[in-house]
Amino acid sequence: MFISFEGIDKSGKSTQVRLLADFLFYEKNQRVVVTREPGGTLFGEKIKKLVLKDEEVKANPLAELFLYLADRAQHVEKVIIPGLKEGKIVISDRYADASFAYQGYGRGLDVSLICELNQKVTKGIWPDITFLLNLDPEIAMKREKSSDKIEKEKLSFHKRVMKGYLELARAYPQRIKVIKADTSPSFIHNQIKKIILEKFSHEF
Repeated sequence: MFISFEGIDKSGKSTQVRLLADFLFYEKNQRVVVTREPGGTLFGEKIKKLVLKDEEVKANPLAELFLYLADRAQHVEKVIIPGLKEGKIVISDRYADASFAYQGYGRGLDVSLICELNQKVTKGIWPDITFLLNLDPEIAMKREKSSDKIEKEKLSFHKRVMKGYLELARAYPQRIKVIKADTSPSFIHNQIKKIILEKFSHEF
């Protein structure tokens, strides 16, 4: 099983990834791989530092897209495919939907181009389910100080990204489940658990 979490920065994705992984491992005795984009591989960590942390590097939108796609290609080959082949549950903090939202809606790149390129780098592998944590960008930006270049973007950018995510959710309602992220982590986790147990009861 392949599960992804999406949402704007500070929406609580990392917390929910950890809570779900712990639930599946400790309570359902499942083997779990927890990973992320960017940075799920050593190659990806180098890209993450370049794109998000290095203040001297200012990539244009297309260059930024290709860097994330390079990270994803390595991630799919080295982490996701091996994990799935071993029968593990792979949980990724972000995946291909992020390129639609951030580089497509956020940066204004051609969404059809992103779709075509994503199909190549993912080898057609998409999550069985995606949890989209829906949080008002204004609330997100107040949660803590921005720590990387994407987080430091203007509010208007983050609003476009969130709009993109919600458009995707409307287009793929069977895969993408929208979860309100302005409540407590435990309440959000219980909603996610309920959906997982109902949708994949045959897996456990």
